Amino acid sequence: MQLPLTAATPWTFSEKLSLRFFLLLFVLYIFFNPNGVLPYIDIAFGLYIEPFHNLMIWIAGHVLKLSYPITVFTNGSGDTTYDYVVVFFITVISLVVSVVWTSGDRKPRSLNKLFYWLCVILRFYVAMTMLTYGMVKVIKLQFPFPSPARLVQSYGDSSPMGLAWTFMGYSKGYNYFTGFAELLGGILLFFRRTTTLGALIALMVSVNIMAINYCFDVPVKLLSTTLVLMTSFLLAKDFKRLMNFFILNKTAPPANITPPKFKKRWQNTGLAVFKYLLIVYVLLLNITGVISGSKQYGDDAKKPPFYGIYHVQNFIRNNDTIAPLKTDSTRWDNLIVSWKGGATIKMVNDSTRSFGFRPDSVTKSIVMFSNLDTTKKSTLTYSYPAKRFLLLAGKWNNDSLKVFLRKQDMQNFLLVDRGFHWINERPFNR
Repeated sequence: MQLPLTAATPWTFSEKLSLRFFLLLFVLYIFFNPNGVLPYIDIAFGLYIEPFHNLMIWIAGHVLKLSYPITVFTNGSGDTTYDYVVVFFITVISLVVSVVWTSGDRKPRSLNKLFYWLCVILRFYVAMTMLTYGMVKVIKLQFPFPSPARLVQSYGDSSPMGLAWTFMGYSKGYNYFTGFAELLGGILLFFRRTTTLGALIALMVSVNIMAINYCFDVPVKLLSTTLVLMTSFLLAKDFKRLMNFFILNKTAPPANITPPKFKKRWQNTGLAVFKYLLIVYVLLLNITGVISGSKQYGDDAKKPPFYGIYHVQNFIRNNDTIAPLKTDSTRWDNLIVSWKGGATIKMVNDSTRSFGFRPDSVTKSIVMFSNLDTTKKSTLTYSYPAKRFLLLAGKWNNDSLKVFLRKQDMQNFLLVDRGFHWINERPFNR
């Protein structure tokens, strides 16, 4: 959208229609996906979103005639059926209201002020989102280094999203690269003079995020696509200038970045103070959040007891030593402890089962239970017969169990041990 050159220049019908459509579309999207961009907005969101859950259920059943009911709402996935119904709803509302609004507006007028304030909203929403994404990459919370469970999982058994998380989590340097790019784009968007550069950086970052989400089935496709649309909208007013500068080798005149002013001085001063207080708040919120999060999860978080991979040396059930036959789905092959309160047992036939894992250092025991049925618990005592060796003994379901395990050195994994090399005489691709 190319702004008229002067504030007095009236907008055409199509320009007014486009602006009002995107105004409604983006504001409604932010309303349904605030992403914590304002103080206490998540608390308010929890209060006002419930009635809309019921509305989306009704639209899905009576308007879209979906063959299944909506029972899941936005969670770790932002691409639920509910989320797609929300996008359908706000798109239809935006289209209908903008057409009615513009059709009833016969007077020639300039909408430069409305356009400016919409850009302010988008600048801050995208900037805050970029800061959040960037912080959790720089501190490396979003993509932790591959866990023990990941290291023993075959590529073929991982999901596309799991493969992407392993790829990103492996390299601290690549996290820094992408994280600082997001931080830079976000910070530049806070200020009028650097909006164009910030939008260009944010657009490139958002396109990369969108590509990963689409190509690796990461369920944040709607948000990443919206970020691409928002940054593209921010750049639309400078389309001709950017084309002249980057493509046509022509003179690019300076952009008109003069903001609209309020009549009273205190209003302009108050707005400027609010802006900088909001920027400081967002920065402090993200910094304190990642510092707190780094103590609970991520590469630098304290590892749970027994963290690591334990390979079964001997498996004795009811006083019988069970051989590691590849057809046996009950004989343990590895015990893998990757996260607090949980563990994975990999059987010799390569099947895996997840368990609750509650060690007690006082009684030297571990309570384990299936995540599918927490009422059936088994208690195993533990001891250390030798360095790096672990002995588990006790009742497992209805059987007497004694398991000798040896803790593996995770540096033995090529992915962990290979490291960085400036010189490679031949490609090392395994």
